[in-house]
Amino acid sequence: MNVTTRQFALICLLLFIFAVFIQFYALRSNPPGFFLDESSIAYNAYKIATTGKDEHGEAFPLFFRAFGEYKNPVYIYLLAAIYRVTGPSCLAARALSTSAGLLTALLLGLLALQITKNRLAGILFAACGLLTPWLFELSRLALEVALYPFAVAFFLLAVWKASIKPKWGIAQICWFALTLALLTYTYSIGRLHAPLLALGLILFATRKRLPAIVLTWIAFGITLIPLLVFQQHHPSALTSRFKLISFVTPESSWTQTMLEFGKHLFSNLNPWRLFVSEHSRVSEIVHIPGPPAMLTITALLVVSSLWLLIRRKEIDAWWRFVIFGVIASVVPASLTVDNFHMLRLAPLPVFLLTLTIPTFQWLTSDKHRQSLLYVALLLIFLEGIIFQVQYQRSASSPRRLHTFDADYPTKILPSALEAAGAGPIYLADNPGRPAYVQAYWYALLQEIPAAKFVDLGFEKAPPENAVVITTESPCLTCRVLAESEPYATYIAKAPSTTLVPIAEGEMNAEISMPDPPNRLHPGQQIEVEITVRNMSHTIWPAGDRSLSPLRVTIGNHWLDLNGQTIVNDDGRGPLNSDLHPGETRKFTLTINAPRRTGECLLEIDLLQEGVSWFGLKGSKTWRSKVTIE
Repeated sequence: MNVTTRQFALICLLLFIFAVFIQFYALRSNPPGFFLDESSIAYNAYKIATTGKDEHGEAFPLFFRAFGEYKNPVYIYLLAAIYRVTGPSCLAARALSTSAGLLTALLLGLLALQITKNRLAGILFAACGLLTPWLFELSRLALEVALYPFAVAFFLLAVWKASIKPKWGIAQICWFALTLALLTYTYSIGRLHAPLLALGLILFATRKRLPAIVLTWIAFGITLIPLLVFQQHHPSALTSRFKLISFVTPESSWTQTMLEFGKHLFSNLNPWRLFVSEHSRVSEIVHIPGPPAMLTITALLVVSSLWLLIRRKEIDAWWRFVIFGVIASVVPASLTVDNFHMLRLAPLPVFLLTLTIPTFQWLTSDKHRQSLLYVALLLIFLEGIIFQVQYQRSASSPRRLHTFDADYPTKILPSALEAAGAGPIYLADNPGRPAYVQAYWYALLQEIPAAKFVDLGFEKAPPENAVVITTESPCLTCRVLAESEPYATYIAKAPSTTLVPIAEGEMNAEISMPDPPNRLHPGQQIEVEITVRNMSHTIWPAGDRSLSPLRVTIGNHWLDLNGQTIVNDDGRGPLNSDLHPGETRKFTLTINAPRRTGECLLEIDLLQEGVSWFGLKGSKTWRSKVTIE
């Protein structure tokens, strides 16, 4: 079944209008607020656009330092170019991602058109990509990953065009190198995913193509030189995050690693999550709970395509590469502890959708299949519209409002501005939730000078009567002005006493835990009850930031079985009240399991802020083995 040029033009126009409406509808309000990483990216893009430097003063960096990791450059520099024209705004940032989503659907439609030579198949495939929940939700976030499906579609178009040529020339080599480099520098998984796809080009190897494949690898390698130079000048900058979230450790045997990898690989290809329902917390930034990540009919289309390909008895190199691409898309995410992390699995929906093209070709190639075509078309649009309704209704859900810090610009910052008047606002961040950039970003939007804010870091105390925005628990005797977990605005109290460092011999604690955890999930957060006895002759002062840096707090570390640090300074909690010599008291501490599997040691210790951990001064720490599974 084919359509005339006039019909094709009309359908394309109607689909484009529909696509723009779907993509841009309620973009200001859904998702609500602005996620912390979105603010970081947008703020750095503004700094680049106006000063040529990032938030730390580094001129035109290749990677952007933020929150203990490094963000990738492509999205930030594109957004900086937009901000040069529009000025800073949440809407402009989200519009960049949404436009990338539209272009992805366009490229997918073009890919289907090139493969099938059927205009209707191209239109239907583009519509299927447009209505896929996973791709749509990625395109609503001002994050680096929003560009990744576009980069994957761009690469696949290059591969298809090359696959139909018996010999590859300089144009194909340059296109491959360009798209592979785009994948590498767009999102962190690209640093593994792109080399895997480059390796997969060997599936197209013939005597005439092999030299071009080798030259492609060389050209792609040249594009990696800036990354390698950056890594040399910033050791572990691009690998420390992976070490934190991966189950691959020096202590793991090859057998353990491969078994764990296989388990995660199959979990990430779980058909239930893909095509029936997805509720996991790890996807909450991207996905609304309930609907599947992809349209349910996609499963039927993929199975039908595989059957059609098998009927040919010989699957050509292009389709072998697409099947290889499905597996390669899951590999980076399968090396981390999270199951079905939709950000790290961003290339998967593009490759799965590409596998549906043979079915679209079959449905549109014969007029006798018209009824099946109409059924498929109805199911695609019906399920897609149902998801859109669910998505728009989710904007006001408490879960979404919390995830995207929706109360920050309407509740937290206004309360601080009103209380501070002409004075400064102090930012006191918990190490596990450094959120200072939210203050800078929203102040920028409201034309408030950055000098209005004073960053206290993790230890400094605010002055008496200072207005503080914090991600810590506000001090017990401070006047709280506004709260919206994990943020609070309060007015600091005056120090109750003058503190001095505790003498080394007086840092002597007896620590116990009556009910220690034995097994935890990676990243699991729990509260533990700890009993502490002061074995010294000195009062250990408690309190809050107003007494910092000399207050005594409880904290924990995670170690491997050899005593080497896995996570230093994980949880931190105050004593709440002074602990006198010989006194024993119970305290509650919130801890976070490491994002890796295997056996490790939970270590509990006391710390006098700004002085030392007690364990470093001879006090016996408490340790217990915990299995992370």
